[in-house]
Amino acid sequence: MVVIQTMQVRIYKPAKNVMQSGRGNSKHWLLKFEQTSAREVEPLMGWTSSSDTRSQVNLWFETAEEAVAYAEKHGYMYYVDQPKQRKIKPKAYADNFATNRLLRWTH
Repeated sequence: MVVIQTMQVRIYKPAKNVMQSGRGNSKHWLLKFEQTSAREVEPLMGWTSSSDTRSQVNLWFETAEEAVAYAEKHGYMYYVDQPKQRKIKPKAYADNFATNRLLRWTH
């Protein structure tokens, strides 16, 4: 008996890097394979390893539709995580010195 295992993939738009102010790598969509085998601790060095090499593969696409088409073409089960919208609060440098502040401003 042959068991055909379909790979499951996640399609999402990654968040920006928290260490930088730019939004690099957050404009494209990422197709990432889910892990199918458990991780194991290597007894000699204590490193964590897995026999699943597809979990290391990241495929980048311009749009979510391209990523979905790729997943459907190859027969992968997929789910799409929609990105959360950013809430931008308008700020001005002059607000630091406003006279109608609720709390005292100290250094």
